[in-house]
Amino acid sequence: MAAEVADLAAPAAAVRIDLQHATSAPAIETAQDGVTQRRYTFQPAPNPQIAVMPAQGNWNWQGQGELHLRVQNAMPWAVTLVVDIDGADAKSHLHAVVGLPAGPAQTLVVPLHATSPLAFGMQVGPPMPIEEQGRRVLVATTVEGVLDLAAVRAVRLSMPSPQAPQSILLGRFDVVAGEAALRGAYTGIVDRYGQYTREDWPEKIADDPALRAAVKRAPSAASIGDEDRYGGRLDVHLQKTGWFHTQKSGGRWWLVTPDGHGFFSLGVNTVKADDTRTYVQDREFMFRDVPPDSGAWAAFHGTGDNRNAQQGAGAGRCCNHGRWFDFYAANLYRVDGTGWLAAWRTRTLARLQAWGFNTIANWSDPVLGAMHKLPYTRELDIRGDFGNVATGYDWWGRMPDPFDPRFARAMDTAAAKAAQGVRDDPWLLGYFAGNELSWSAYGPNGRWALAVGTLRGEAHSAAKQAFIAELKKKYGTPDKLASAWGIALPSWDALDVTDFPAPEPNEAHPAITDDYSAWLSRYAEQFFRTVADAIHRHDPHHLYLGSRFAVSTPEAIAVCAKYCGVVSFNIYADLPQHGFDAAAMRKLDKPAIISEFHFGSDDRGPFGKGVVSVEHEAQRGEAYARFLQAAAADPDIVGTHWFEYVDEPVTGRLLDGENGHFSLVGITDIPFAGFVESVRKTNLELRRATSP
Repeated sequence: MAAEVADLAAPAAAVRIDLQHATSAPAIETAQDGVTQRRYTFQPAPNPQIAVMPAQGNWNWQGQGELHLRVQNAMPWAVTLVVDIDGADAKSHLHAVVGLPAGPAQTLVVPLHATSPLAFGMQVGPPMPIEEQGRRVLVATTVEGVLDLAAVRAVRLSMPSPQAPQSILLGRFDVVAGEAALRGAYTGIVDRYGQYTREDWPEKIADDPALRAAVKRAPSAASIGDEDRYGGRLDVHLQKTGWFHTQKSGGRWWLVTPDGHGFFSLGVNTVKADDTRTYVQDREFMFRDVPPDSGAWAAFHGTGDNRNAQQGAGAGRCCNHGRWFDFYAANLYRVDGTGWLAAWRTRTLARLQAWGFNTIANWSDPVLGAMHKLPYTRELDIRGDFGNVATGYDWWGRMPDPFDPRFARAMDTAAAKAAQGVRDDPWLLGYFAGNELSWSAYGPNGRWALAVGTLRGEAHSAAKQAFIAELKKKYGTPDKLASAWGIALPSWDALDVTDFPAPEPNEAHPAITDDYSAWLSRYAEQFFRTVADAIHRHDPHHLYLGSRFAVSTPEAIAVCAKYCGVVSFNIYADLPQHGFDAAAMRKLDKPAIISEFHFGSDDRGPFGKGVVSVEHEAQRGEAYARFLQAAAADPDIVGTHWFEYVDEPVTGRLLDGENGHFSLVGITDIPFAGFVESVRKTNLELRRATSP
């Protein structure tokens, strides 16, 4: 039941309103629905705000769960509204930021506790506002902080530095028990096909016949210039070795097909039918019609557990274990019956070829590569019981410790497994080993995070002992190291402790920078040499395609170029050259492959827009074309791999709750027609026009 706190259209004496760089209109206005409101205007200033507070003392909101505020954007464009709820002291405070769209009035709901979409198992929450019982509701799905509800001092509404006056209309202000609006924002958001229920788009379907018709629509055949069987250009003659390799010719690097022709790799990551599962357990209210876990549908149900997911990616997420359902595979079954997987493989390969792709990239169904329609890659799964080093980035976990003897054994096992059955296959392009490893961290001193993390590690850390050995070899005595680094170091034993306070590099002590840089090179040398040796021991024919840098250091890239056939970068930027140091790569004289990139929007179901977003679907194709044209114009780039084939579930994938739209096909396996046509056109033009 709602308890009125104030009516901002006609404030009572028990409420005080403090305006800072803001004004209120003298007259009350009446909205279309007959509700009275008052116009408040934020003036151009760094932080104009409206503060609402009790005339005396504090409010006691114990037992209340949500703040509800009648609000209407009076501008013809969306505005950003910041909501801060202050307790009796500085430690008691909640903060939320919402986008207030233009249009009719709505109820702004702010939960009176910290929350985020992760509390509901996904990285991005549903778009707002929503329609609920005939009214528009805008729920702040992300709220930060902690609030003592027994003593609430003020509610402040502000805008971040408006450049011109911005007006909103405000009315009744209540607090409400429970969290019905917050839960309602996530209730019934997924239909039986895995589609978002509250919006429509061209590829959305309503029944099985429409699904079958859309999925089985054959793509237009690709018209490609003269190529060899692997997709190599017949007009680019290079060395023929019988295996994929690299070669520089006329100032340009190429991948070279086994038949000796230039090849620019246009790939797609995660081309597989089992990567779209989503947890249902503890979230049943989100799904309208999940098929039963019996009969033919039982194959699409299962259980999993990501509660022990590595740091970063899965932190703070609920609903990360238990029963899951695979909407994508279930839709494939609806289309093709019991033979759905074989039918999907045939259809998917035909699509990729028609759309101008020539590579099945990382994390894809291995059977697709074995069908020898397109060249493919393999990956080494770097995991085991070896040690690790924390850098503070640690998104997918800590950095593997290559000085630990168990690391080399794990790499040998991983390489043997990856090469099994493919080491003599000429269609194999090569191996990736690792993905987005924690070579560095963000921030001004992020470059040195691996060196600092090594020294701060546990005393028994193999990497730490190797670093200490290097320092002893260089300095001889601890006092010389202490002088060079500007620290107190009474003995070498002082280094050999857990959580040693490693100094940050500074201008006064340049030796720190020199020593850290040397260590980063030494660390990379141990890592890349160990991995390269394992790969080439089990497969002497194929390329080591690097370890898919996301964060990196110059030292790591330079050493990678020494041991890898190709240096791979996961680049999320508008252009490839904005995501890595192209000039440095040119000096290293080594080819690079863009092993991940994408552009997403939020108008096709899933709520996330990916790492690099555009405003709407039509712009995805434009962004793709710009990116590929820039890549092809760079003589050191030999390929680009799109991430990924299938859209992520609305409610988030099992791994980390990621739920973005940045793919080629939806959860129904229906291609996004406009985007795919743009991709097809760009790919085919590039394959015909890449300069030899």
